[in-house]
Formats: sequence, structure tokens, C-alpha cells
Amino acid sequence: MKRLRETLVRLVAGAAVGALAGLAVAQAAPSATAADATGSAVTVSGRGEFKDMKFTVSQTKRLTSQAITVSWSGGTPTTFAGTFFNTDFVQIMQCWGDDDGTVPSNPGPSRTQCQFGASPTTDRGSWPGNEYDDTRKVFYNADPSNYGQDDRYGAAGANGLGEVPFKSVDGTVITSGTQNNAFFNRNTTNEVDFARTGADGSGKEYFEVQTANEAPHLGCGTPVRTGSGTKPRSCWLVIVPQGRLDLDGKPYADTSTVNAGSPVSSTNWKNRIAVKLDFNSVGTNCALGSDERPTTGSELVADAMTSWQAALCPTGKVYGYTELGEPDTRARLIADGSAGLAFTTRALGADEGSTAPSDTTTYAPVALSGTVIGFTIERRPRSGAPDDIRRQAGTKVESIDLTPRLVAKLLTESYRNSTWGAVLGGTAAKGYEWAKNNPAGLASDPEFIALNPEFAYLSVAETPATDTDLITSLGHTDTARALWRWILSDSDARKFLSGLPDGSGMVVNPYYSTNPDVNPTGSGFDAVRADDYPKSDPWCTIPPGTDATLKQCMTDFHPYVDDLHSGALHTRRADTLWKSTWDPLGNPPAFKSPGPQTVGSRFVITVTDAASAARYGLQTARLRNAAGKFVAPDHASLTAAATSATGTDAPEIDPAKATAAGAYPLAQLVHAVARPGSLSAAARKDYAALLRYVAGAGQVTGADPGRLPAGYAPLSKSLRERAVRAADALAKYTGPAGSGNGSGSGSGGTDGGSGQVGSGSDLGGAGGAASDGTPNNLGTSPTAAGASARPGAAPSYDGGKAVQTTAAGTTPADPANSLRYAVPVGAALGAVAALGAPFAGGSRPRLPLRMPLPGGRTVTVLPQLTLPERLRRLLPPR
Repeated sequence: MKRLRETLVRLVAGAAVGALAGLAVAQAAPSATAADATGSAVTVSGRGEFKDMKFTVSQTKRLTSQAITVSWSGGTPTTFAGTFFNTDFVQIMQCWGDDDGTVPSNPGPSRTQCQFGASPTTDRGSWPGNEYDDTRKVFYNADPSNYGQDDRYGAAGANGLGEVPFKSVDGTVITSGTQNNAFFNRNTTNEVDFARTGADGSGKEYFEVQTANEAPHLGCGTPVRTGSGTKPRSCWLVIVPQGRLDLDGKPYADTSTVNAGSPVSSTNWKNRIAVKLDFNSVGTNCALGSDERPTTGSELVADAMTSWQAALCPTGKVYGYTELGEPDTRARLIADGSAGLAFTTRALGADEGSTAPSDTTTYAPVALSGTVIGFTIERRPRSGAPDDIRRQAGTKVESIDLTPRLVAKLLTESYRNSTWGAVLGGTAAKGYEWAKNNPAGLASDPEFIALNPEFAYLSVAETPATDTDLITSLGHTDTARALWRWILSDSDARKFLSGLPDGSGMVVNPYYSTNPDVNPTGSGFDAVRADDYPKSDPWCTIPPGTDATLKQCMTDFHPYVDDLHSGALHTRRADTLWKSTWDPLGNPPAFKSPGPQTVGSRFVITVTDAASAARYGLQTARLRNAAGKFVAPDHASLTAAATSATGTDAPEIDPAKATAAGAYPLAQLVHAVARPGSLSAAARKDYAALLRYVAGAGQVTGADPGRLPAGYAPLSKSLRERAVRAADALAKYTGPAGSGNGSGSGSGGTDGGSGQVGSGSDLGGAGGAASDGTPNNLGTSPTAAGASARPGAAPSYDGGKAVQTTAAGTTPADPANSLRYAVPVGAALGAVAALGAPFAGGSRPRLPLRMPLPGGRTVTVLPQLTLPERLRRLLPPR
């Protein structure tokens, strides 16, 4: 009991520190638009010795915080000296400022205004550079002709060594210590130090574009004055190809000492290729003082809602949005119907122990997306791998296949190296004999290799930072519930969780077994009711290979992230947040983060949503569905799954019932829900306007603010009609039962009753047909006030009226920058703190706990909680 008590106290402390740190870093929520805008791609040729290379940037307009692709052809294959990048590689960075006039044929910024040079200052043993080609350090030469030499900086330095300064958009100049400066460092920079050119002369890299929210010192997207008004500040993507000469002007020798020189040296800068980047505005363009209508709920709708917000601002309609876990959202709306409009995938009263309100409730489908397993995996061939595998070294794996049992293995910390240090040299710690014969990680699991055979030839460092677990978020969500339901829909996964071995003898971590006879707690893991990602194993140890004086536990080895969006971002950056490096000289000594994984051997996987994965360019796994087919998340597969949704008020997609061959098993249908009897007539009218927009222009895919971002499938005709009927019901509602409007639950209710509108049979997929046989992209829907439930025939990418507004979606009364993270982090921290309170000796908080917000509103950060029965039995008597 003492060990359990210490573990829970540590969990509370760790969650508190992590939550506060995460909130400090996430001062601004990135805005949301589609991750790819067809028509804004740009291709630019190299020059000089790189004249045969062509570089293509996938998107250059309407940018926000997202990933874009930089691809190239016509290059010379990269060579290596040991593990160092030797010759012919590419470096990429983001810069601010006007054209410096140095290359008239290719305008671009000053090299002093580029975010580059934040490579590691210590622990460079596995780093593929030599501290000159990945920093701003240069050697002075009055008449330079070779790589890495500079005709301006370093003249006064010892041996001519100097640094190219960095100038921030606010005018501050950093002249020394640029490798770890006050503006950006290894953990925050988006620079690509080394990108590989393959055997065929081509390459591709995903580049994280940063707005002023993430990189204030670049200022990209902030409004700036022009002759005709204001416009978002544009920035630059700069590509610097490196060739075959060393600092001495001679061809590289294949040794362990190589020096391409800094890309921002005057010599290398002459070869730079610059591409202008245009951003959506960062900040708010909503009229100050406008009344705001709050909305809250599912993160699945976050990217779409912030896009819709931006388009509606010019109409005078200001809609706030607060992200909150769906179970807490439903509880809040049941308790207080005046809270506004909420987003959920389930009906009110669907949660165990809750009861639907007795008054009228209106539901409207608004978004179709899904939960995905996103990843960044690069090929690192084993010795003796076939030539076709070796030729792909350093390239990204584009797809993997996963079964419910494989995902269950990851979520239950069942791989041998997940409980880091529990098995050493074939000897297992007491209670961890179960792990001895389990695969070290996913990449060496025979079940995984049978589905993904190339991994038999790939080398993966199977540690807590790679393939032994999934990056998951804290809190109770419908996405977690859907994932567990998908796992339980598979008989092999159910058997595994019960304690039966798989075909190769691997067994579940007993702390997650659904069988109470196997589970050391004496109570089986209740996967049927799970709607979160518990870390139930109490293992703690001093990590092997360190001289640490502090232990780490499972929440240290596998830290939580704030939400699905954060999981996608950290996976794009290849940063698992594990503080794996012991710093004995720290004050006090502590573990520190080594930063993102090294290029060429990155392996990070996460649970996220389709929109966040699309924004950050993550590859996504194909999941096995109820029909036995492996299916990726896309418009067609999401739509196919939606046709199986069942239920009266808020039809749900059950993974076990999505039996169409092309159905994605973790598709989720998001509904807006409101209790009109608790809202004012003005509020009902405004929410109705939002629903009409969502059912019309809001279902047209595109990068323009107001459109449907990537990661969502447009709703079918019948679902759009359903949303319009719900809007009508809200706008026309006049009173409770007895006054002519009826009572009870209205799913897209009509004027004068519960207005039940379909329950699964009318959920025709986009591009297919509704229940009446009408093609979903044709026909006219009944609307109110002239609103149309029919999206346009073609996606929009050309701006339109909404381009003058912000894609950030911030509003005067609801600044989304910090709020996006404050609520989920606060709620998660509150939940953990509530669990740990009996052990920490603190007084019990009065629940629910609410936090005041701008505009006089409050948000529940600590809802009423009930501890699961199996954990209550572990607590000491009060």
C-alpha cells in the first residue's frame, strides 16, 4: 500500500508540473485550416552547382500552424562519413523580412532573420553534424570562395571564428550564443538541419510552419500596415542545398571529420532558394465589443469550429469555442442548459450514472472525422538488409497496418521495454517475469512484422521513446472510448486482455488484464467502460545506464500530452517528451529532455484525430475493420462508416457495426446539442445561424477560413438536412411543454414536438444516396431564412470574403490562444489531483470547481468525479 501511495503522490506532482509547463509553453493555440491548398504549390530551380535541382513547396498561401512538404529532384545522392552527413544534403528554415536584394532572380530575406542554428550544445554523440554545418558559426575570410566562410562576421574573433547574428522581428539582435538563444532552441525550432537526397536524386521533408503564436520573433501572420490598410505579415521558406566541397575548397574525404559549413555563411547563402509564404491573419478580426455565443466540447470539432468562427465574424456573429472532454461537456450541459451549444458524439444521458434532461433537447450533426494512429517513422536498415531496403534508408514509412490486439499491446504497456529496466540481461524484477519473453517493442513483434514485413529489416532502438507505447492525452474523451470499443470488438484482442497469450506467446501486462484472477489489484481492468488512457502499472526505477539518484515511473517514461492536437505536433517534431538524460550538474540534479529524435532514425506514434494528423502531415495507420479489411482514414472511409451510425438523438458509429468493407473503424460523428428552453430567443437565433452555416458553406472542403479543413469528410445530404431542421427547431422554439412546442428529446426537432428525424437509416454517405435515393451531392434541402444545406459543387481555395478574417478564430471574449490548452490541462490536472488528494493529505476540493473566464463566463475545470470501484477498494479507510 505504501508503494501505491507513493506512486499516486508522484503522479499528482508530475501532472501538476507537466500541466503548468505545458500551459506556459502553449500560450497560443494554432489556428486551423486545411493542411494542403491545391493551387498554391511553388516549384523553384537551384542555381550554380545545384542548377539541375528543382524544389517544390506544397503550400505557400493561407498558411497557419501546420506542416507542408518540401520535395526535390535532380540532386546527387547523400553520402555519409560514419553517422555524419557528408555530402549533398538539404537544409531548410523559416525566415522573416523583406527581400534583401542579394539575388534579383530569386527574392529572399536577410540571413540574419532566419530561424536556424539551434542544434544540441551537449550530448552530440549521436548527432549527425559537426557543430558548424548545423549552427550559425562561421570562419572569416575577406575574399571567401569555399563553403562555410564569411566575408563579414568573425573578423575580430580568435582564428576568425564568429557567429551570424539573429535579428528578431522586434529589432532585438542576438550576436553570440545563438545556438541556444532567448528566442528559439532545440525543442522549439522548426529548422531542418539535415534532409537526405535518395539514390534517385529525389527527397522529401515535412516542414512545420510556425506563426507568430509559436515563433513571435518571426512574426509570421501578424497584421502589418500597408498602403491600403493591413495584411498578415508574410515570411519565407529558405532552402540551402549543400554540395561536395569542404571548407578548404577540396572535395570531401570520406572521414569522420566533415564540414559543409553553416548554411547562413555568406558563401553557402549564395546558393539559397527562397519561397515566399503567405499566412492567414494571427489574432482577432472580430469586432471589439461584439456579443459572444459560447460553444464547448469535443476536440474532434476544434479545427472545423475555429475555421467557421473566422468566416462568421464579418457577419457580426461571434462564437467562442472552449475545448472540453465530451463526458464533462455532457455533464455540464445536463446541469446547466444555459451554458450554450455543446459538441459531443453521444446523446445527453448516455453516460453511466447520468440522466437526460426532461426538457426539449435539440441535436444537429456538424462534423464527420475520426480517431487515428499517427506516426513519424524513418527507415534505418539493419546490417545485411536487402538492397531495396538499404536504398530507402532515411526515408519515411508511409503506412503501417495495425490490428486491435496490436493497439491493445501498446496501450497496456505490455512490451518488454515499456516497463523500462524491469528486465535486464534476461533477469526480471519481482513481479515482472511476464515481460521476459515479450517482444521488446512493436517493431520486433512477430504479429506486427507479419503485417508489415519490411520491419524485419529495419533497426529500431526499442525504448520508451520509440515503439513501446503510444503518446496519449489525459482526460476522459469519446475518442478514447471509441478506441477501446474498437479493441473490444475483436475476439483476439479480448482474449489478450483477459490474459491469454498471442500466437508467439506474448502476454498482457497483468495490471491491465480484464481478468481479476490475473490482475495484481484483484480487480479486472474495466475496458468496457474505459474512456481514458490509464497508466496502471506502478513500476518505478532508476533508469538503467544512468547515475541518477531519482527514480522514474511509468508517467515519466510515457508522459501524457495535453490533447490530441498536442500529440500530433510532438509526433511531427519526433519529441516524445521523455526526459531521459540525467543532469547531475543541474540545480537540483534532474532528468532533462534530449530534444527531438535524431534525423534518419525517428520513430514516434500517437493517438490523435484526423484533422490534427492532416494539419501536421502525419502518416496514419490502416486499421482493421469489422469486415477484416485494413482501411486508412479518408473521405470515402469516414463516409462509409457514417452510414452505419445508429441511435435516436445523436447517432453513434459503433466500430463493431461498421461492417462495410471500406469503412474506417474509428470514424466519429460529432453533434451540436442545445437545450432551447434554457436559452434566450437571441441565443437560439444565433446558434441556429451557426448550424445553417455549418450545414452549408461549412461543409465545403478547402484551406480558406470558413471551409472544412483536411481531416473531415463533408456531411451527406441527409445529415445536412438534419442539421438545418435542428436550426429551424432552435429558431422557432417558443416554450416548454403545454405551450405548443412539446417536450422531450428532439433530434433536429420541428416546431411543435420532439421532431424525431431519422436514426441511422437516413445517414447516406457523401457521394452516395440518401434514404430517398437522392444523390447526396445533388438536390435542395428545406431551409429557413434562405439558408442552404447544399455545399457548392467544388472546393474553394481562392480566398473569398473570409480571407480578410482570421483562421485563428480568436474572439474578444474568448481568446483561444491560451484557452485551448487551459481547459483540458486544468480538467486533467483536477482529475489527477482528485485521485491523489486522499494520499497527499490535502482537504477534499468542493466539486465541481469552476474557473472564471473573460466576458463573465466560467468553465468547469474540475467536474464532479467518481473513483472507479476497483480503485476505491485500494484506498485506505477514511
